[in-house]
Amino acid sequence: MDKKAAVVIAGISLFLLAGGFFIVMQSQKPAITGLDDFAKCLDQKGAVMYGAYWCSHCQSQKKTFGDSFKFIKYVECTQQTQLCQEKNVSGYPTWEFADGTKLEGEQPLDQLSKTTGCQLPQT
Repeated sequence: MDKKAAVVIAGISLFLLAGGFFIVMQSQKPAITGLDDFAKCLDQKGAVMYGAYWCSHCQSQKKTFGDSFKFIKYVECTQQTQLCQEKNVSGYPTWEFADGTKLEGEQPLDQLSKTTGCQLPQT
């Protein structure tokens, strides 16, 4: 193998290694702390999250809340199929609000804040 090919292979390997490291670090982002009051407010405002245990986006949404997710009203659609059908839940996660509006897919906390009027903790 000539020197030029070795340099190209080393460069590509380094690029792939750095990309893999970035992906791993992004997947391990810590949840924002201090979300208990925000999660309680979502519950008080009638927000409900519909999901499924096998749904990776649902798991990610739960992880966003960390331990504060225990304050979120959550419906497991694999166990409450009829309720989810009655609510016309067609994808996971689905957030439903007191006024009947829905947001499908994983939602950023600022979107949930905007929709409900619940204040996020200051960072």
